[in-house]
Amino acid sequence: MKKKILSVGQCLPDTFALRALIEENFDAELVTADRADDTLSQLRAGGITLVLVNRKLDIDYSDGLEIIKQIKADPQLASVPAMLVTNYSEHQDAAVAAGAERGFGKLELDQPETLFNLRRFLA
Repeated sequence: MKKKILSVGQCLPDTFALRALIEENFDAELVTADRADDTLSQLRAGGITLVLVNRKLDIDYSDGLEIIKQIKADPQLASVPAMLVTNYSEHQDAAVAAGAERGFGKLELDQPETLFNLRRFLA
């Protein structure tokens, strides 16, 4: 059975890039959410293996770190791994402090380390 990755707050070109990265390298599919409420709803429905949250949501530019905090504060959802998608190390550090796994930036999509980090959850 394919693993399901929830991508939150990405713009259309970044969604296409993430989908290509995931679906070309893993037996997984990428599904999307735009806001915190639909993110939490999809997580509560089950079946999500990993959550990739944009640092700034495309739809309203709200802070993706707040979604990670909501996920990690919910006992039903806290065990689902989440990563922040950002090129900024200080935001990665803040996400890890909030309970996320260290993520990656959009400039790192073609780096072997990105696939290595994703493989921990998708292999």
